[in-house]
Amino acid sequence: MTTDPGSPEPPLLVLRALGLGDLLTGIPALRGLRRLYPHRPLLLAAPAVLGSWFADLGIVDGVVVTDDLDGPPPGVGLGPHDAIDLHGNGLPSRQLLEAARPLSVLSFAPPAGTDARLHEPVWRRDEHEVRRWCQLVGAVGARCGPDDLRVPELPTHRPGADGHVLVHPGAASHSRQWPPERFAEVARQLRARGHEVVVTGGSSERALAAEVVRLAGLPATASTAGELDLPALAALVARASLLVCGDTGVAHLATAVGTPSVLLFGPIAPSQWGPAIDLDRHLVLWHGDGTGDPHGSEPDPALLRITVDEVLATVDRLAAVTVGD
Repeated sequence: MTTDPGSPEPPLLVLRALGLGDLLTGIPALRGLRRLYPHRPLLLAAPAVLGSWFADLGIVDGVVVTDDLDGPPPGVGLGPHDAIDLHGNGLPSRQLLEAARPLSVLSFAPPAGTDARLHEPVWRRDEHEVRRWCQLVGAVGARCGPDDLRVPELPTHRPGADGHVLVHPGAASHSRQWPPERFAEVARQLRARGHEVVVTGGSSERALAAEVVRLAGLPATASTAGELDLPALAALVARASLLVCGDTGVAHLATAVGTPSVLLFGPIAPSQWGPAIDLDRHLVLWHGDGTGDPHGSEPDPALLRITVDEVLATVDRLAAVTVGD
């Protein structure tokens, strides 16, 4: 990264204008940049709610509101700055950053006219998301790794938590969404074992959560869908004894706070998006080959191969290794 001689501490602008899970997996790279440049302002180009939350936690110094790659270049008006593309490996994200004329852009996408085979660092399609971005910022000397996924700025899971079990049936796409009737059966059986079950979801998932609650025979108050902001959701996850969910953002929140989880994967390999730390307390079920469509409109066949009995057996196996939590 370059330094403007007229401004010894120009800000670093990091583009990660994606969802909750994406932001959480990007934390190690952000921490690496913070360590490398402790006196430079660290700005995050991200959606308003997520970016503001990271700023409130002190993970970054400020947010430049950016929704996906829509709207004006996020660096416009910043003056001299260096840009880091944690959004993807395509030219659109790099070009969005370049349009604001930064001092430099760190990106996987090679500059125009550059032989991609000679460009470092190299994008590897099957690399874990956390390690991918650590590799990118490592190219300029930043040091970070999976252990940086823990977020001590959040409430953390403690043995003796209040014992509720969270069931989160939603996902960003239907291909990653296990059928609601199966989530309901898991919830019903966990309640029969004496657990308090809470069903979580975003504001767009109220109907889905209500269906799971109804099918499970839970009281309507068991659903918190659409009722919690991010700090409240993080606190709820931290207090839980267990989370059961698919390949979605709340799974990464469980990793961040240390809450045991049973995770249901379908189109995407857990080696790319699954837990990268504490593998004894985050157990993944997956029967796929990594060739599914993560944005598909129907549940992925690999996801449908996961049964209710398999999930409950994994809950029991997890309980055996996290006794006391």
